[in-house]
Amino acid sequence: MSQGKRIVLASRPQGEPNASNFRTEDYAVPTPGAGEVLLRTIWLSLDPYMRGRMNDGPSYAAPVPVGGVMEAGTVCEVIASNNPAFAKGDIVLSRAGWQTHAISDGKGLAKVDPKLAPISTAVGVLGMPGMTAYTGLLEIGKPKPGETVVVAGASGAVGSAVGQIAKIKGARAVGIAGGKDKCDYVVKELGFEACLDHRDPDLAAKLKEACPKGIDVYFENVGGPVFEAVYPQLNAFARVPVCGLIAHYNDREARAPKWASSIMFAILTKRLTFRGFIVSDFAAMHGDFLRDMSQWVREGKVKYKEFVTEGLDSAPEAFMGLLKGANFGKQLVRVGPDKA
Repeated sequence: MSQGKRIVLASRPQGEPNASNFRTEDYAVPTPGAGEVLLRTIWLSLDPYMRGRMNDGPSYAAPVPVGGVMEAGTVCEVIASNNPAFAKGDIVLSRAGWQTHAISDGKGLAKVDPKLAPISTAVGVLGMPGMTAYTGLLEIGKPKPGETVVVAGASGAVGSAVGQIAKIKGARAVGIAGGKDKCDYVVKELGFEACLDHRDPDLAAKLKEACPKGIDVYFENVGGPVFEAVYPQLNAFARVPVCGLIAHYNDREARAPKWASSIMFAILTKRLTFRGFIVSDFAAMHGDFLRDMSQWVREGKVKYKEFVTEGLDSAPEAFMGLLKGANFGKQLVRVGPDKA
């Protein structure tokens, strides 16, 4: 039997994850049983939410058990099938996790059309990150023509799509990203009106300058000092889709910030709307999302950038880098070739 490889959670992080929290294991590639298919991973998606799955605490999803395969969305090839719904050679979207091979009973698998776009986009702009941007912005942010939309993590998989969709809807898009190269990309390639470096000590002042009429929608991916710079500039009736809080994922305990009372006062007096969401909240919109986003990608209205590392062994380091902003675009791991 051929050998597969998987990366499991060796221990729960205390603060920032490190290499000792992961363990690589070899295993015999299993044989599919009745109604099952054998998957070979081609693309592995790395996303910030995975940090929360490493903790053993209450959340919207069950944690990865110690010793369990790390959770992730994947694009896989069906290399053996005993399920009439899937044929050998089919490309599918799955949740195989951090491993080279997996068995599936077919539930939760979705076929990927290689003619629609490169198959890697099924875990990127045409997958969960793209749908997160689409649903969070349009269902919660509800941008109107002429309004100002600010998005943190603007060069990432979600943030870059948020700003471009905002532009399609006639709004001004202002990004916040990490470093000159990312900010230049957001403005020059993606067409945002402005992009500011979150490390700039004058971020609040420069954000005010970039948003002379205030902020109507703030798409939150980061939290921390970025949110502190944004919230005083929120207009009356501003909407804040809360998608992620990457600045806080390594916090060991939750604490109310000293400016919490100021935020609450602004929520009251400005009648602000804050809403956290998970992309699965809007599962019914998947058809609309795929129709619109695939068209926008074909027309060049939505561009995307991928940040690829090679081989499953690269996943832990790439994931730790992702949490620190080392990636430039959608973080992917190429686990294997497109065809076996």
